[in-house]
Amino acid sequence: MSSVAVIGDIDTVSGFRLGGVKQAEVVNTSEEAIAAFDKFFEDEISIIIITQELANQIRDYINRKVGSDVLPMIIEIPDKDGSSEGSSDQINDLIKRVIGVEMVK
Repeated sequence: MSSVAVIGDIDTVSGFRLGGVKQAEVVNTSEEAIAAFDKFFEDEISIIIITQELANQIRDYINRKVGSDVLPMIIEIPDKDGSSEGSSDQINDLIKRVIGVEMVK
């Protein structure tokens, strides 16, 4: 059974909680984001949704922790103030991690 967790600002987390996601952490700093990420990683969560702003702040840490593993799947979403720039790059990176082939435009 797969499980989903969310790391983000209060508005993002509240929205996902209203949608039924039970495992969620409101964070305001990169240190809090790392602590939440570690908690969900250790709990063997299958999908970790994190806002792009926080993911950018802890990008190196996420890359070191996850490495080339398929799970957990990290999904970055824009927060209420952010844009979705780079979302196609995320999908390409995910495909490369899962099947080992880089998609070319």
